[in-house]
Amino acid sequence: MEYIDRLPSMDLMRSEKMMLAQLIIPVESAHRAVSYLGQLGLLQFRDLNDDKSPFQRTFVNQVKRCAEMSRKLRFFKDQIHKAGLGLSPHPASETDIELEDLEVGLAEHEHELIEMNHNSEKLQKTYNELLEFKMVLQKAGDFLMPDGNHSADHETELDENVHTNNDYADSASLLEQEMQPGMSDQSGVKFVSGVICKSKALRFERMLFRTTRGNMLFNQAPADDPIVDPASNEMVENIVFMVFFSGEQARKKIHKICEAFGANCYPVPEDSIKRRQITRDVLSRLSELETTLEAGLRHRDAALNSIAFQLTKWMNMVRREKAIYDTLNMLNFDVTKKCLVGEGWCPIFAKTMIQDALQRATFDSSSQVGIIFHVMDSIESPPTFFRTNHFTNAYQEIVDAYGVAKYQEANPAVYTVITFPFLFAVMFGDWGHGICLLLGALVLIAREKRLGSQKLGSFMEMLFGGRYVLLLMSLFSIYCGFIYNEFFSVPFHIFGSSAYKCRDATCRYQFVPQMIFLNSLFGYLSLLIIIKWCTGSQADLYHVMIYMFLSPFEDLGENKLFWGQAVIAVPWMLFPKPFILKRLHTERFQGRAYGILGTSDMYSDEEPDSARHPHGEEEFNFSEVFVHQMIHSIEFVLGAVSNTASYLRLWALSLAHSELSTVFYEKVLLLAWGYNNFMIRLVGLAVFAFATAFILLMMETLSAFLHALRLHWVEFQNKFYSGDGYKFKPFSFASLTDEDE
Repeated sequence: MEYIDRLPSMDLMRSEKMMLAQLIIPVESAHRAVSYLGQLGLLQFRDLNDDKSPFQRTFVNQVKRCAEMSRKLRFFKDQIHKAGLGLSPHPASETDIELEDLEVGLAEHEHELIEMNHNSEKLQKTYNELLEFKMVLQKAGDFLMPDGNHSADHETELDENVHTNNDYADSASLLEQEMQPGMSDQSGVKFVSGVICKSKALRFERMLFRTTRGNMLFNQAPADDPIVDPASNEMVENIVFMVFFSGEQARKKIHKICEAFGANCYPVPEDSIKRRQITRDVLSRLSELETTLEAGLRHRDAALNSIAFQLTKWMNMVRREKAIYDTLNMLNFDVTKKCLVGEGWCPIFAKTMIQDALQRATFDSSSQVGIIFHVMDSIESPPTFFRTNHFTNAYQEIVDAYGVAKYQEANPAVYTVITFPFLFAVMFGDWGHGICLLLGALVLIAREKRLGSQKLGSFMEMLFGGRYVLLLMSLFSIYCGFIYNEFFSVPFHIFGSSAYKCRDATCRYQFVPQMIFLNSLFGYLSLLIIIKWCTGSQADLYHVMIYMFLSPFEDLGENKLFWGQAVIAVPWMLFPKPFILKRLHTERFQGRAYGILGTSDMYSDEEPDSARHPHGEEEFNFSEVFVHQMIHSIEFVLGAVSNTASYLRLWALSLAHSELSTVFYEKVLLLAWGYNNFMIRLVGLAVFAFATAFILLMMETLSAFLHALRLHWVEFQNKFYSGDGYKFKPFSFASLTDEDE
């Protein structure tokens, strides 16, 4: 035991040793102390105000201010993106700004931007109206020309019948009267002109036709210039229309319909001279507005560029300040209102670093009183903290997805680093496919710095996070591919014939009990495999597995392990534990073993049921413990058989991958290559490449990955891993994201 204690501790095998610390911080240095601890990122604060709502906490006003500043920063970010500008990822370093000054500056910037947007929208709306008016004036000349060239195709028949009767003015319909030059004033025909969205034109025309019962003429033409919508900043296609009608009632109805459909109506004189004069005035105003709009956009872009230059820095600052005040809200105010009391978990190795940070905070805040840091006793289980790097982090995440290890529990990630890619490779073994995976992994690793600083999609982010898992999976796949002698399903006789071929005709505890059971049964099965290779034994492994449970006392010939093979191993799990627990319980309450006693003052505030309080003698129910152990033994025996049989998926997936590769190679590539035709060969090669890339390299990789995941989670980890702990989540600025705003 002394030799084991002297061995260096493994960072990944067991959780870092943790301690519960209490901080007593003077008010004047609280903000700076929490800020320095956030930069260090090694202390997980406990929320001592669980019983309070967010609005009842001490620093709620500061949190609200930070939230309001975050809203303004998001507004600036949206405006910058709408303007097509980019953020500066590395702004020039400037002197640090105080939060109060930043708050005032953000308010000024927001007011300026809102005012500029309001003025720009008003100018853009006026510009759009003038542009629409110009197009209406231009199209009106076509609609009102005396020669009738504006008539649509469906009005041709009407044109041909205009002069067939001398009494035409008395008997012609409204539509026919409009076609005659100079008859508008005599017959009382009027018109309404304007602009409407192209998508509403058909419904607009139908409504006009039904409302006037067909006694109208609807002319339309596409607008030459698209209109910019000030609200959405998108281009909108419109049409110019002119509706001819007669009567005051029809005019009112048409105006109401135009208003309902959002059509903009403009007055157009019939006199062409007046139209040309108005057109010149409109063009002059449009030119002036264009100049004004361009100047306004330049001023707005300059203001946004100035904001964009510092926006990243401001967002990080506000995000940190909000995180600091959220953390301060987890601390308790002392009754004197002169200090804050906090508690938190930290690794033992970080104690000196935390104390140095607190001393620095005291000095920088010019506080007359230092920050008190002392270690507390705790009855609750500490959080689990494993120090990982870029390589081991992905494997730790695989284990944590099943469940976080309890404090000081053995970490399966140590074994997963090797066993996971190896079991994957057993199912995926092909050194040709493995080389393809290796190239993909090397590309991700080579671009690690660039991809790590970018915002990736969900699939790409998952692939990038598991780049080192993919690396080992590809290397083990190449290894197993050499063992299987497969390269894209093509065998290569590299190593010669099998070394295990016969040369001549004469060739022939709780943990301890569980280990005894497993080694007595499956350990012998593993040994039997080697014996079959060396001696040519005829023992059937399937019969050994099945009949040692179904017929433990019968003579099984060569398939027999030993007499009573299953029955002998089970009692070692069933009987020792209940008797050992009974003996320990008896010793504990007979004074032979003592627990740590605490003073009454130390635990006066604890709940009555707290583990810190000494308890009276608890009743030990031997029968209940025995029944529980019996159930556990049965579950373990059955689970051992079913879990071991589940590893047959390694063989099944390996066979499926090999057969799929063979099918694509023989039935696609070789079949196409048998034709003396270039196009057929090209198509066959393309189909083979597609099948290899998307079926064998993507779908089969995902399938083998999921099966390896199941083998680790279900068949392996449930034998020893409880995974009911909770992860160490220290207060750290490095872990803050955009969602924390």
